[in-house]
Amino acid sequence: MRYEPRWNPIATDVALAVAVAVFLTAGALSAPDTQLLDYAAVLVGSFGLVAWRRAPVTAMIIATVCMLFYSVRTNPGPPAAFPVLITIYATVRAGHRLPMVAAGVAFLIGTLAAGLTGAAEQPVQDLADRTMLLLGWFLAAAVAGTVSKHRQAYREQAEQRVLEAERTQEEVALRRAGQERLRIARELHDSLTHSISIIKVQAAVAVHLARKRGEEVPAALLAIQEASADAMRELRATLEVLRDTAGEPPGSGLDQLDGLVDRVRSAGLPTTLTVTGDRRALPDAVDRAAYRIVQEALTNVARHAGPASASVHVAYGPAELALHVDDDGSATPQLPPTPGNGLTGMRERVTALGGRLHAHPRQQGGFTVRAELPIEDLS
Repeated sequence: MRYEPRWNPIATDVALAVAVAVFLTAGALSAPDTQLLDYAAVLVGSFGLVAWRRAPVTAMIIATVCMLFYSVRTNPGPPAAFPVLITIYATVRAGHRLPMVAAGVAFLIGTLAAGLTGAAEQPVQDLADRTMLLLGWFLAAAVAGTVSKHRQAYREQAEQRVLEAERTQEEVALRRAGQERLRIARELHDSLTHSISIIKVQAAVAVHLARKRGEEVPAALLAIQEASADAMRELRATLEVLRDTAGEPPGSGLDQLDGLVDRVRSAGLPTTLTVTGDRRALPDAVDRAAYRIVQEALTNVARHAGPASASVHVAYGPAELALHVDDDGSATPQLPPTPGNGLTGMRERVTALGGRLHAHPRQQGGFTVRAELPIEDLS
């Protein structure tokens, strides 16, 4: 991460160049022997500062050549070194020390030679003082550039340390989450898997004995056998999700909706299934959420609606999938059922996908669950 100034650097550089050009031009106007070439050198050297951030060495060469030309011809004094000082600062900050030394030495020697040539008009002591002043300015600009360079490097290192600390915290959080997922997976495997396996085995044994004796197998017993097998399959898929942090394997989807409805019918809840629209492959998240919503809605009907029947309607639209699960049970607007974890889970699934969920008692009695899941942007 690099530090980005909040102001517009180009506008600031242009303003600086204009200010320096105005200042030096005003000085050139006060000199009686200034010619057109001198004004041109002042303007070119000043406006070269526009590039002092992006191309400091190029700006320094332009400023040094132009201002040295202007100084040798008119002897304007130390102010002519201002553009050179600014570019020396920028060059040192960018890490180019050798070009800075060459430019500083060239400017000092050039102005000193020009002053010695006209020594009759200027006292030697004044020339020495001016040279020492310029040398001090150049050293100050170089030191300021060095300090700015180190400050920038320190700031970048501090920002890098902050980023590394954030990454470390994220890695620790991910590692802890992975450990918690594994712990939950072990708990589920040790408890639920064992219990469901016993239910499945006992149901299979009961079905086998009934058939062996030539008796009709009760529908409820077959429903238990199928439900236990389905529960084992879904539990294994859940354990794979918990143990695999790299990706989530596909779980139950709408392709298994027919089997779900058949099991619900076998358990004693008359249920119809209607599918409209162009049935097609859905994004995994939408497919799993749709199955779970229908499954939970039918489970709620079987548990809380009393003697009732249910209807499931799945509508494939161009941009969304609509799910309707209605029942004619005991719920009424005056006596609505108490929301439980099932409705909360359905709402969380729908909200996570950017969809809409409506769950409420019907005016004519019973309960309705309507979910609309967007599929266009997720496919």
